Amino acid sequence: MSQKKWGSAIPYDALVKSALKQVAIQVLQDAAENGLRGDHHFYIAFHTHHPRVAIPRHLMEKYPEEMTIVVQHRFWGLKVHTDHFEIGLSFNQRPERLVIPFDAMIGFVDPSVHFALQFDGDMVANAQDEAAVNAPELAELGSEPSVLLADDRNSSGTPDNKVVTLDAFRKKS
Repeated sequence: MSQKKWGSAIPYDALVKSALKQVAIQVLQDAAENGLRGDHHFYIAFHTHHPRVAIPRHLMEKYPEEMTIVVQHRFWGLKVHTDHFEIGLSFNQRPERLVIPFDAMIGFVDPSVHFALQFDGDMVANAQDEAAVNAPELAELGSEPSVLLADDRNSSGTPDNKVVTLDAFRKKS
């Protein structure tokens, strides 16, 4: 039976990637059910050109390759499904709904505890093949994705839209 499922070799890389992605999925599920605990918040990077990503056109035009959202103070309607999650965020004080397949996720960071997972584009490429979509080449794993903070408020209460890179949260070797 395993010969039929995996062929002649066990795909350890794919199994590990899937298991690590489950960590992010379980954390999102907990946040959907119980809200964010303490100082926890998440940066979630994803490929915007994945065939099942649903984001507003203005965000797709601004971030045609990849985008990172922050799940912190101002979000609503977080729902976690078996293959995707949906969330409401505010961009420039406009409420928007995003649908992000887990196959499109390329990074998950909880800076409050210095925890980060980074996924490569293999799963995204497979999903694009299945959907027969001719997408541009995926960004290299080592690239620096930008982070878009969705109407995060600074100490004065005004929107604090910043762009940072995930490298700030990567462990230095």
